[in-house]
Order: sequence, then structure tokens, then C-alpha cells
Amino acid sequence: MTDNLNQNPEQIARDKIDQMLMDAGWLVQSKNKVDLSAKKGVAVREYLTDVGPADYVLFVDRKPVGIIEAKREDEGHRLTVVEEQSSGYARAKLRYLNNDPLPFVYDSTGTITRFTDYRDPKPRGRNVFSFHKPETIAEWLKKEKSLRSRLLDIPVLDPTGLRKAQEKAIINLEHSFKKNRPRALIQMATGAGKTFTACTSIYRLLKHVDAKRVLFLVDTKNLGEQAEQEFMTFQPTDDNRKFTELYNVQRLSSSYIASDSQVCISTIQRLYSILKGEELDESAEQDNPNESTWLLQQSNKKKAVPVEYTARVPIEQFDFIVIDECHRSIYNLWKQVLDYFDAFLVGLTATPDKRTFGFFNENVVSQYTYEESVTDGVNVPYDVYTIETEISQNGETVKAGWFVDRRDKLTRKKRWQQEDEDTEYNRNDLDKKVVNPSQIRHIVREYKSALKRDIFPNRLDENGEYEVPKTLVFAKTDSHADDIIKIIREEFDEGNDFCKKVTYKADEDPKSVLNRFRNSYYPRIAVTVDMIATGTDVKPLEVLLFMRDVKSVNYFEQMKGRGTRTINNDTLQLVTKTANSKTHFVIVDAVGVVKSKKTDSRPLERKPTVPLKDLLGAITMGVEDEDLFLSLANRLIRLEKQITDKEKAKLLEYSGGKDLKQITKELLTAFDQDEIETKSISLLSEVEISDRTPMQLEDAKKQAQQQLTTLAATTFNGELNEYIDNVRKQHEQIIDSINIDTVTKSEWDTTSVDKAKEIVKDFTGYLEQHKDEIKALSIFYNQPYNRRNITFTMIKEVMEKLRLEKPILAPDYVWNAYAALDASTGSAVKSKQPTDELTALVSLIRRACGIDKELKAFDKTIDENFKTWIFKQNAGQHNRFTTEQMDWLRLIKDHVVSSYHIDFEDLDYTPFDGQGGRGKMYELFGQEMNYILNELNEVLVA
Repeated sequence: MTDNLNQNPEQIARDKIDQMLMDAGWLVQSKNKVDLSAKKGVAVREYLTDVGPADYVLFVDRKPVGIIEAKREDEGHRLTVVEEQSSGYARAKLRYLNNDPLPFVYDSTGTITRFTDYRDPKPRGRNVFSFHKPETIAEWLKKEKSLRSRLLDIPVLDPTGLRKAQEKAIINLEHSFKKNRPRALIQMATGAGKTFTACTSIYRLLKHVDAKRVLFLVDTKNLGEQAEQEFMTFQPTDDNRKFTELYNVQRLSSSYIASDSQVCISTIQRLYSILKGEELDESAEQDNPNESTWLLQQSNKKKAVPVEYTARVPIEQFDFIVIDECHRSIYNLWKQVLDYFDAFLVGLTATPDKRTFGFFNENVVSQYTYEESVTDGVNVPYDVYTIETEISQNGETVKAGWFVDRRDKLTRKKRWQQEDEDTEYNRNDLDKKVVNPSQIRHIVREYKSALKRDIFPNRLDENGEYEVPKTLVFAKTDSHADDIIKIIREEFDEGNDFCKKVTYKADEDPKSVLNRFRNSYYPRIAVTVDMIATGTDVKPLEVLLFMRDVKSVNYFEQMKGRGTRTINNDTLQLVTKTANSKTHFVIVDAVGVVKSKKTDSRPLERKPTVPLKDLLGAITMGVEDEDLFLSLANRLIRLEKQITDKEKAKLLEYSGGKDLKQITKELLTAFDQDEIETKSISLLSEVEISDRTPMQLEDAKKQAQQQLTTLAATTFNGELNEYIDNVRKQHEQIIDSINIDTVTKSEWDTTSVDKAKEIVKDFTGYLEQHKDEIKALSIFYNQPYNRRNITFTMIKEVMEKLRLEKPILAPDYVWNAYAALDASTGSAVKSKQPTDELTALVSLIRRACGIDKELKAFDKTIDENFKTWIFKQNAGQHNRFTTEQMDWLRLIKDHVVSSYHIDFEDLDYTPFDGQGGRGKMYELFGQEMNYILNELNEVLVA
């Protein structure tokens, strides 16, 4: 490249454009030395047209295909105006050639490049990272229509196998494509089938639009593996073959992208490393980008460099990019990856924040909230059960003179020490500064009691043993998880298999444990810090136990999403035998997480596992990286809250009189754009506003930022760094085994009680609304005498209508609502919930329409009515019925329990036919046979 010191801005721009063309595989020639056969793609400078010389004319296979209009860098803001000029050259006749208008037009400064494909229905320019390769343009020209033209021909969607929300998302997304909107956001509740929606959409793009390649982008390896499984099992409705039999799906585990892959699944970390020409260790794909230590590895010795053009992964590598969990993987360093590719971007998330909407140009093609998904029966709702303890709420004090253990946070090594001063700790210090085993134990012990008493009371197996529902516990740290596991195993009197840790740091293979948690009986309880907080399906989960608070509203919604998944009854009963069905899940809140204040701002900490010593060393050595400054600032904010006044005074000696608050402020200010802007204006104060050039403004900004970063960085020196690191190390955890905790609250949250009232109100209102059109309801409400004529088919009709119109009002869920209301008034539902849904529904209908004053299982009502009837029959007539007659009467009673009514014809079928049928009953009861059948129909359902 030419030395540009003495060049004018136009020449500098041309040199940059020449280099970009060569990087993309073009041969750049001057107009005097044209050899169109020299390479597949040739770019000729200053080629003459009938309207003047074009800056560049592009030839592929000797044929003219496009124009580049070059402008100097400071005209980047005018490129949309230049489009008229460049399109004029594209329509012009080239010297010596009788050409048609050229379809591909670029306007470029060498820094900003815009591209317009004039084959598109409504040609619209778009920013591109670089130029497309000649081979790509040759492929485009072989096709009759451009990609955006082909999108207009996509056929109407067949909704078979799709939920309404999925159908709406795909239809609206395709409408957005047809309008040539470059970015689109699908907001869909966790558990509503985002990945299935994406598979359906991608299949249609490959089949009907002839998309070359689609990227499914994730931010953790775990999510990539799940997506791969989804594509492997996906079968389109218009083909009897699986997706992977029709198209090649490649999950990237190295830098190699197969030329024949039509769907690529990759983490954004891996794609970034590919564009940087670096290999990536798979361990860097475990955590989402906000927690990745790999960021630091990029900037430990020098400032992170932006991605550059990579010939083996050109900008046109993907036609479409689907970004899973896009609310957390489209910012900072990672945004460069998305800006690199010339592709439609589709975001998938359940929990967008303001930045997400902004990134996708507020083009929200579909919104499907959790509340809507619950109403539709796609997800299950949740209730909140609160457990509070004295120490959880108010903390405690470790007194001077007490002998206590002190435990190293990292090594877990303990030392026995007599405290020389009082140590007060509050709720936020628990499991960080102080561990109180009694606090953990009382929460676990109360959870065990509340399960049996309030949360899922009807879970006794055939041996009379209580079956603990699948429970996920959210812990604060890895060491906190270890403490919880130890105490859970003790309090539940169970072995190692009962409760397991599922974190990336676990000794056991976390994927293996997670798979067993999902599909096997053991473990019943899993404890995690973050591995399955987001994006991981464990459908049999029925309880989320929060033992850590969460400040991010998005993260909390994602964590709640672990419990929302529906599961069919048979599959649920494979892992939890005593569960009838999953109608809801329960959040057990032991830390006030449901009511704590939430924000949607980004966390400062983005390298949590990098040792503080390394951060201090990097900044001292002159690394000027925004993530480094932010991470160090966050560590020092934490440290400032931990260290003593004596330690703060000592620190001033090493820092030149700056306290941690001032040091932290300088670190944060160094990359604050408002501060940089203010300081740059100050630096230009001697230059008249009218005389300030864009170059001067840019130089002033660079100078301002340099001054701010230098001010922040020069505070740090070897002595200060060593002191900060040593002060941090002195903060061990005190193990407070002396202060014993007590449970102060264990009850359904008031919001859950209010929700239960709404559910009961909704249920009774639905029955009232339909009592005249559904035969069974009409009888229950208006014709009490005819209750004896209600049949199994009638009840089934009620159930089917309810499932179709109000899936949230499943009998199990309504039953639990009644139970919660009764518990809130100090009473309790007197009988166990029936295992059969239809029987439970009859019980609920009887309660709602006032036949029963309290909720009673209908099978138990029939049992009681049968005993009363038998007693009356025997009164004054000792042993009226023989043993054989009693056996028949019990058969009739059992039939009414399951079918609600008995007809004369039923005696010809099981179980009566095996006992001799109607003939045998006539033999036993004679002329009384019909009377007994009619009377039992009436009295049993009274």
C-alpha cells in the first residue's frame, strides 16, 4: 500500500479501496493496462462511460457487473446522496461495450461502504463491511432473481404442527423480509418454542428462497448442543425426512466451516476467533459473553483489535443469521461479528431490554409474553411460597472472644480463631463474608416441611414415603452450592445421588448430571450457580428454590423460565411417579428475590474469574481496554465496601492520596463518552467553532480519552497493587456456627393467594357463563334431580371444552388454588386430590355451584354416600345383603366412581360380564334389580 503521508484524502480512500478489493479476491487494474482474462474478478480504475469516467468498473468472467464510486473519508455522511451519481454510472454505456445497466453498485470511502443490488424489487442501499467476492457475484448472476426478489415468492405458510404464536412469528418475520428490513426481533416466552420456530423458518428459507447458508448463533456451547439436537429431530410437515437428511447442519467446534454446510451453529465467541484468525479453546464457550474470561485473554498484552476482513469467511458467508438469546450477545466486542456479515439478522429472546429493541431497529415482528403463553396452555403458571428466617432477614453478630472457624473462600481451608472484635453481618453478607450453617439448615428444613404440608402435599408413593418433586436450587457461589448440598443430604436423610451440583466447576461431568436430572429418578434436587439458570430445558422441574438474590430483571425472568416448561403426564411420571400432571411450578423464595428491586442495566463485571492481581498487573503495564477498566472498577467498588477504616487509611499512602471511590471514578470516566466529549471541547477552546475541522474534533477526542485513561492508569503501581491484592486476600469467610437461626415465615406469598382468588373466580365465572349450553353444567346448576343422569361422556365434554378455551384452568391447578385459599384462612382441604382429572373436575364443579360447601374428592363423596346407603338398608333388617350381593354392590359403586352413572346395558361389559353379567345380578336381586340401579345412581352422586 502506498505511503499516504503526502497523499490527498481522495488518494488515501482509493488506496484503502484497492486493498479491500484485493482482500476480497479482485485484481485491480488501471484503465491503461486492462487484461480482463487475468483473473475471475477484475476492478478497472477510471473506466470511461458515456457520462464520464467511473472510479471503478467491476468485471466478472470478462463481463461488466458493477460500479464503485469512491469518495474521501470525510464524505462518509454523504454516501446516501452519492447513490444518484453511482447509479448514473451503472446505467451508462461503457466505452467499447454495448452493455445493459450494471446491477451491483458500491459507494465507498474505504472506511464506510454501501452496496445496492439493482435487481432487488425496491433497490435500497445498505452498509457492508467490505466488497463481495467475484465468485459470489458470479453465483448471484446465475440465478434468475436476487435473494430479496426470491423472498417475495415464498409460499403461504402451512400452520400444521405450529402453535398460534409460532405461526404468527414466522408469517410476520417473512413479511419483514419481504419489506427488506435488515433486522427483526422475535420476542417469545421461554418454553414457547423459539428454536422450533427458528427451525421452521430456516427450513422455508432454504427450500423456498434458495438461501445459501444460515447461521444459528448462540453464546454458550450448551445452547449450541441443544440447537443441534432440535435440528436433528425437526421434521417438516411437507416432507417425511428429517431436517438433517435434507440439509447439512454443522456445529462449529473448530475454525473450519464446511463449504457444503447449509446451517451452521456456532457460539459468537468462536465466530469472533475465526474472524481474528485464532483458535478457540472450547472452555471459552461455556459461559455467556458477559462472563467470559476470554475477553481478557484478547486484551492482556494489547488493546483488543477490531475484526478485519477474512477471505476464507467473506461477508456474504451467511444470508441469514438467527441470534438466540440475543438480549445478551449483541453488544460490545461481539457486535463486531454481526456488523461484519452482509446478512439479515433475526433475534430470538424471551426477555429483551431497551438496547435489544434499539439494536433491532424496533422491528419487533412478534411479541408473545409469558402471560399469553400461560393463558394458551403453552407454559405453566407459577405460585410463590415464601420462607424467611431471622438471620436471613436481619443478620447477626459474631462476638469478640468467640472461637470460630475462618474458611478461605477459594481453598476451603479452615483455621480456628478467637475473634478479637465483634463482627456484625447483614443479609447481604451471608455466604460471602459470613457463612451461617444454621441459616442454610433452617431454610432447607422448612422447605422439606412445607413440601409435605403446603406445596405438594399429595406425593406419597405406594410405600407411604414422600416423593420430593424435582427441585432446582439457585446458589450464590460454588462454595455456597457445596454448603447447601451437604445440608440437603443431611436434612432429607439421603445419599449422594439425591442432591447434585450442576455447575461448570463440578467434579462430575455436569452434562451427565444434567441429563440424569432431566430424565432419571435421581437426582431429585440439583444445585446450580449459573449453568442451568438460562436456556436449558428440564421439563420435569416443579420447584425453583432461590437462595440467591438477582438484580437483573432479564436474568431473573430467564431463571424463572426453567420451571415454565410443560410436559406430558406419562413423561413426567417416569421421573416423578406420584405427580398426576404438571399444572404449575412453585418458586420458593428464601431470599426475597421476588420482591427485590430489579434493573435492566448491564453488569459492570465482565471478567469475574480473572484474578484481581492480573487485572492490576494489566492496567499497570499500560493495557487500555474498556472491559479491563470496567472490571477493575467493579472489583474495587466491592473491595471498598469490605475493607476497614484502618485499611482505607493505609491505602491512601500508596495511591498518592486517592481513595478507592476516586480511583474507581477515574476508571469509569476513562471510557465515558460524555466525559470524553466534554474534555475534547475544552481542549479545542482556543480554536473558533467555525474553524474546527472534523479531523481536529476526532484528534481532540483521542487526546481527551488518552488523558483520562492515563490519569486512571498512572495511579496504579507495584506497591499499591500488592497492597490491594493482600487486603483482598485477608477477607476470609467466618463460619458462624454459634448463632442459631429460627424460621419466622413460611407461607404462600400474598400475590399467590390473590392469584388463587382470581383462578377460582375465573373458574366459577367460566362455569356460570356456559351452564346453559353444556349439558352436564346445566344439570349441576339447574336440575339437581337429574344429577343421576350425568355420564362420563358429559363430563368429558366439559373437560375438552375447558382444555380448548381455558387451558390454564386445569383441574389440578384450580384444586391447588382452592387449597391455597383454604390454607390462607387457617383451614385445609379435607380430602386428597383425586388422581383422575375428570373425578377432580366433578369435585370442583360441585364446589363451584354450591352442592358441596367444602372441596371434597368426588370418589370419597361416593364412598361416603355408599356407606350411608348401606347403613340405612341394614337398619332394622340385620344382614339384609348377603356377601355375594355386597360384592356386586361394590362393583356398581366403583363403576359410578369412574363413570359417574350406571346403565342397565353396562352390566354386559367389564367388570360385570366376568361375574355373570345382568343374568347374575337378576339372580342375586330379582325384581329389586332395576330399583337398586336407579337408587344408587341417585344417592351416590347426591
